[in-house]
Amino acid sequence: MNTQQLESFLQVAENLNFARAAEVLNVTQSAVSRQIQTLEEELGAKLFFRTTRTVTLTPEGVIFLEHAKQVLGQLRLAAARVQHHSSTGARILRIGCESETDLDFLCTVLAACRGEIQAFHPYLRIVPHRALLNLFFQGELEVLFGFSEGLPLRNEVDFVPLRQVPLCCVVPAGNPLATRQTVDEETLFRQHLVLCSAYALPARVVELQNRIAQRLYPEQVHLSESPQVVRTLVQAGYGCAILPRPSGGTEGLAYLPLEGIPPLTYGLCYARTSDNGLLRRFVEIARTVAAP
Repeated sequence: MNTQQLESFLQVAENLNFARAAEVLNVTQSAVSRQIQTLEEELGAKLFFRTTRTVTLTPEGVIFLEHAKQVLGQLRLAAARVQHHSSTGARILRIGCESETDLDFLCTVLAACRGEIQAFHPYLRIVPHRALLNLFFQGELEVLFGFSEGLPLRNEVDFVPLRQVPLCCVVPAGNPLATRQTVDEETLFRQHLVLCSAYALPARVVELQNRIAQRLYPEQVHLSESPQVVRTLVQAGYGCAILPRPSGGTEGLAYLPLEGIPPLTYGLCYARTSDNGLLRRFVEIARTVAAP
């Protein structure tokens, strides 16, 4: 199926006349007939009732008409956007992160880029960690944000540390623990715990939460697939959790640094061999924003 078939179908459906459709498309009537015939063969259905005097849509044609309009409309919109970007010199940078919490810090970086880089158009992807790495190595992302433990630190990849993030015990703001400045590991052995999937957290966090969970009864442990769900369960009172402190708002939660646990290094990585000047400028701005 191609756009010529869809264009021919739409013109015949709107004019109910093959000759008029051919005139609008500036092609021969036989060319329009061939496009409709091949389209019907691909769909395995007749789209028009045709006699020597009239052309009408079949029930299948009526159904297909709305979808064909949507498909061509999306294609035209995509073409218009590409042409607009080309004419305005839009500079696109593809950025990946694995959590919405990354956007808190990224927001300040993007705000600085908006003032420093002309026609800057960031394209953001928020996807699970495993898929994120695949996109990066396939060249579909140019920058990755995350913790150093989970980023691809290889010879061909540069990692730029941006900030140190403490590991925290997360509790509702009204929890008795929320009045403390810090929490020791021993205290967590007396709490209910909301665990997060190993795929969504740095290895050090997973190791710590699993060590604590081993000291708890099964009914004291609740499982979750993402940090977002963890925070929801904690706020609902199902237990505490171990998460890196976010850079933005705490959403009614208290983040208490864990005693004796070193912070995680948060930053970005990019391909060392890249000669993309926009990428280099973005990295410089991110460093500046993160500087104390």
